[in-house]
Amino acid sequence: MKTLYLDCSMGAAGDMLTAALLELLPDPDQFMEELNALGIPGVRYTREPAVKCGITGTHISVTVNGEEEESHDVHHHNQEHNHGHSHEHEHSHEHEHEHHHSGLHDIEHIVREHLHLSRKVQDDVMAVYKLIAGAESKVHGRTVEEVHFHEVGAMDAVADIAAVCLLMDRLSPDNIVVSPIHVGSGQVRCAHGILPVPAPATAHILSGVPIYGGSVRGELCTPTGAALLRHFAHGFGEMPVMRTTAIGYGMGKKDFEAANCVRAMLGETESVQEEICELSCNVDDMTGEAVGFAMEQLFEDGALDVYTVPIGMKKSRPGILIHVMCRESDREKIVKSIFRHTTTIGIRESRLHRYVLDRRMETLDTPYGSVRRKVSSGYGVERRKYEYNDLARIAKENHISIAEAESLMEEL
Repeated sequence: MKTLYLDCSMGAAGDMLTAALLELLPDPDQFMEELNALGIPGVRYTREPAVKCGITGTHISVTVNGEEEESHDVHHHNQEHNHGHSHEHEHSHEHEHEHHHSGLHDIEHIVREHLHLSRKVQDDVMAVYKLIAGAESKVHGRTVEEVHFHEVGAMDAVADIAAVCLLMDRLSPDNIVVSPIHVGSGQVRCAHGILPVPAPATAHILSGVPIYGGSVRGELCTPTGAALLRHFAHGFGEMPVMRTTAIGYGMGKKDFEAANCVRAMLGETESVQEEICELSCNVDDMTGEAVGFAMEQLFEDGALDVYTVPIGMKKSRPGILIHVMCRESDREKIVKSIFRHTTTIGIRESRLHRYVLDRRMETLDTPYGSVRRKVSSGYGVERRKYEYNDLARIAKENHISIAEAESLMEEL
């Protein structure tokens, strides 16, 4: 299984993640050309070697219309814009009143209509940006629509997020594991005053994720870094047993006693068992439609699997046993979702080991359009399955059955 491990023992920011992942590619210079051809308004990426504590890595800088924004993250709708979400811990921006501001709709317009990105990467970029906007909304007590982004800071953040999303798509790891995240300690100054580290938006994004403070004074993990890790990580924990094929070091600007970098390690892991949570409850007072709605919501909230079993309960009442499988990192959210969408007053929890085949998605160019095919392999077997939605589209367009559409694919 192709596995990416991200060592965040000195936190994470968008530019550091970009640099670390960039070093995993066989031709970083070519990828830099692709980044600069994305079409982000006014943005220019530059790459340079950097040394921290004797370790050589890469530093990525982003300029917007020739100026570099020290703060790599979104800005709350407030006339004081010196927002302190910078990995470099510099928070004074005297020039900021000269610039315009953008809402989430404006950002989405740029990402969807102007950037040379695939639909999948566009979706990843917007999902990450919405995590940040949602956190800012929660922290500042405003709706997501009322959260505005400082123009230079917004383009800088779009640049970081787009680069990481494009790199993840290019590397296409089957599994992404992130270490517990060092967020720093102390305080950070922003437009609203002096706030504790991690900054409130960062803390909100990393809710349920293993984080720690440590002895380093300063803000090590930015909201952009936090949102990227939260979106892409399949799990958080120690480095798995893996045979590494590439290692990358993404450097921050600031110097500390420890090397200020994100380390990315790409390699192969065996298809081994993983530990998951099983949450279950009994209900006897829900309609079938209500149970179906609850299942849909649980899947949306991150459940790996949801299934029901008919059971007999006390006083011979018929009931339903609801089983929900989820990752440890999603356990708290799933528990809340079960209580919200079912009538149960108690939930049981078990820890299970499961064995899974390696899975990857292929996109085939066919005379009938693009068709996605899931390939599962491991333990001496390999299976291929075409995506139902793609087969259904071909069947409707050609007035044939699903089985006939699948046969067409097999004949190619």
